Amino acid sequence: MESMPKTRYAKSGKVHIAYQVVGDGPLDLVFVLGWVSHVELVWENPAAARFLRRLASFSRLILFDKPGTGLSDSVSVDQLPTLEQRMDDVRAVMDAAGSASAALLGTSEGGPMALLFAATHPARTTALILLSTYGRVSWAPDYPSGIAPEVRDKLFELVERGWGEGVVLSTLAPSHKNDPQLRQWWANFQRNAASPGAAVALLRMGFETDVRAVLPVITTPTLILQRSADRMVPAEQGRYLAEHIRGARHVELPGDDHLWYLGDSETLLEEIEVFLTGERHAHEPDRILATILFTDIVGSTEQAAQWGDRTWRELLEGYYQSARRELERFRGREIDTAGDGLFASFDGPARAVRCAEAIGAAVRLLGMEIRAGLHTGECEVIGDKLGGIAVHIGARIASQAGPGEVLVSSTVKDLTAGSGLRFEDRGAHVLKGVPGEWRLFAVAAAV
Repeated sequence: MESMPKTRYAKSGKVHIAYQVVGDGPLDLVFVLGWVSHVELVWENPAAARFLRRLASFSRLILFDKPGTGLSDSVSVDQLPTLEQRMDDVRAVMDAAGSASAALLGTSEGGPMALLFAATHPARTTALILLSTYGRVSWAPDYPSGIAPEVRDKLFELVERGWGEGVVLSTLAPSHKNDPQLRQWWANFQRNAASPGAAVALLRMGFETDVRAVLPVITTPTLILQRSADRMVPAEQGRYLAEHIRGARHVELPGDDHLWYLGDSETLLEEIEVFLTGERHAHEPDRILATILFTDIVGSTEQAAQWGDRTWRELLEGYYQSARRELERFRGREIDTAGDGLFASFDGPARAVRCAEAIGAAVRLLGMEIRAGLHTGECEVIGDKLGGIAVHIGARIASQAGPGEVLVSSTVKDLTAGSGLRFEDRGAHVLKGVPGEWRLFAVAAAV
């Protein structure tokens, strides 16, 4: 019997992330596991171990447990990692493993994070594999293939009531639902992978997540693998990904098992190996996903006239110093300034929102009020600047904001699910020079 891979720890902020590196192949492959995980217990399942060993035969495979699951640091159920934080965790694990760039394999609930990472960090993502996953899992009027609210609520109840007893195995692995050994292993895996509260909270966060806006931004070579009768993630959801990711290869296979290591796993592995070991042409990313922030001072013309040029210049300098301190704290990047305006970008939407709030609070101490607008979208990289329609949308949203208001697009709101941020609907708006109507939301004050 082959020995268990060594578990190591990477530091992501203040949290320790358990990870393993298996194999020494010519390419790095980060496996973003789904809902709950345990990087050591997974090897005790022969089918899972065989699948992972096969991946490691042609790659340097990197596995990890997200905070709140497996061997990573425990966190309270209201502090489980958001998609944005999980991107930071992946970068921390890649850095600790000495991986400058890697292919990402995201399955089930791990798919949205893999999508967001590939769009935000294309230079670190050589390929993207989406296995039995989705851009959105919940039903919506424009997304009829999603799971209906009543089914979702029953699932939450079932998981909380039966966690640690092998619950939902018949949905995740219908072809093995009567396998007593698998059920026993799955029950033990559940108890060790997460608490009942964490399991439900992570499931709830997954149902709140919607990364469909990210799909057109993906430029990384992408393979979508889906089973036609999957009960957890209907095949229509894989087709939706294929329709909205440019150039994606879509392979729909027969079968109804959702768990990646069950069913006809050999065919999945063959598709992955061919995709990853084929000819690939390196390219520098010229488009990335970013969250755009625009701020300006309310009533700046009147204030400049009131205070005079010299005092106004000093106040402006104080404003920019305060803004730059907050940009550094929230890992924002200043792109440009003009007059009393600030244009910055972020690799995470929740950080961008919190930075906008912090800048507003800081400049109130100077007797000023700002308005801020944010949008997350595909941006053109032009030297050290950013351009494109997403930038124009961000600027237009800022122009709609009232004094002291942080106004965001629905994309920003959707991508910050689980972050604790609260929003108030400001209705649909027509943005000058931008087609269609845009639903905007104001960041609500903390309770």
